[in-house]
Amino acid sequence: MIKWILIVGALLMIALPCRPQSFDAFIAHLNSLPENQRAAVVDSFMIVAASSGFPYITADTARFIYRGQASTVQVAGDFNGWNPASAFLQKIVGTDFFYFSKKFEMNARLDYKYVLNGSSWILDPLNPSTVSGGYGPNSELAMPEYIQPWEIENYPGTIMGTVVTDQIFSSYVSKTFQLKIYLPAGYDPLQPVRYPVVYFQDGYEYISLGFTDKVLDNLIDSAICCPLISVFVCPNNRNEEYAGSLREEYQTFFASELVPYIDGKYLTLNHANARAVIGDSYGGNISALISYHYPELFGKCGLHSAAFQPNGYEAYKLITQGEVKPIQWASVWGTYESLWQNMHDFRDYLLSHDNVITWLELPEGHSWGLWRSTIDVILPFFFPLAFMDSSGHLLPSGSGTVYTGNVFPVHLCRRWPSVK
Repeated sequence: MIKWILIVGALLMIALPCRPQSFDAFIAHLNSLPENQRAAVVDSFMIVAASSGFPYITADTARFIYRGQASTVQVAGDFNGWNPASAFLQKIVGTDFFYFSKKFEMNARLDYKYVLNGSSWILDPLNPSTVSGGYGPNSELAMPEYIQPWEIENYPGTIMGTVVTDQIFSSYVSKTFQLKIYLPAGYDPLQPVRYPVVYFQDGYEYISLGFTDKVLDNLIDSAICCPLISVFVCPNNRNEEYAGSLREEYQTFFASELVPYIDGKYLTLNHANARAVIGDSYGGNISALISYHYPELFGKCGLHSAAFQPNGYEAYKLITQGEVKPIQWASVWGTYESLWQNMHDFRDYLLSHDNVITWLELPEGHSWGLWRSTIDVILPFFFPLAFMDSSGHLLPSGSGTVYTGNVFPVHLCRRWPSVK
């Protein structure tokens, strides 16, 4: 009888609607019980908590919970720079229940993993939500006001473009670069219609991890941006080409070999205002360098968490200390990134020097979870539906809506595909 009273009491306590003190009271209640009675109350809590999902969230506080045999459990993620030293989960004596509590913004989205016994990094066994990155999947914490990106999913009836493979040899880099080319629905080489073109660094990851081909399908089908050709470039030696000893040769390859090749083979609009380059992290670094050195080719530059630190902040200093070039900028970053202050400063400089820029700062980390969900911020800014007419001609300047010096209206980016 005593056992069932304890269980019912625990169920009533944790069923309180989203009150942080209910979890704290549950922990206090657990610690007040004899050790041999605690496991049953934990079992009851887990049954109720499972309906809300894990991490268990009450108001603005996430409760990271682990159950299992371990001497220590830590959590590492975007929120602590992936350093688990300051985030030990506390164990309730007499149980296999560990927990760690932390407050976050209500729209935060972060990657994390558990570290068992100081060395074994694992996904959260209680959380099925994951986000894949360059080093494999991570568990995902999404706070209650975070909106999952609809545009990365497949939907029946969506008119889809096609992705073809291609390649080009660069005499400047002395390597062959593999390409994937997205051609929008309706693309016909026998028709006179030409399209703006977007070049993506880390191109294959923008497809495999960013689902950019699906994003393009959904944005175009939903009339959120105009039809585009997209060129996804796979690097051969990413660090050297984007930030190291081959960065100058790589820029020349883009300007002198890749752009002429794409313009000669595909129906592109051969105009700087109709050409954009986009990249993530070091890919943002090289994209900024390419656009700044070749503004006559690339009139638009998209930065996903641009990592400007290589070579003594070369790209940052070049842009902020040099002449203003006719480039439209779009910059997205997370407040849980070490580079956020640099992105703040970069934005502020551009705004104060009459540059055209849209920007978005979110409570997230350096992750494909952030980048894949904000492609729909960058592309509609560069190429809104009104960018060109039905014949593929550029409309006169000012025909479409251009957002400068502020965040692109997120409500336009987050509408569901049923709203067309």
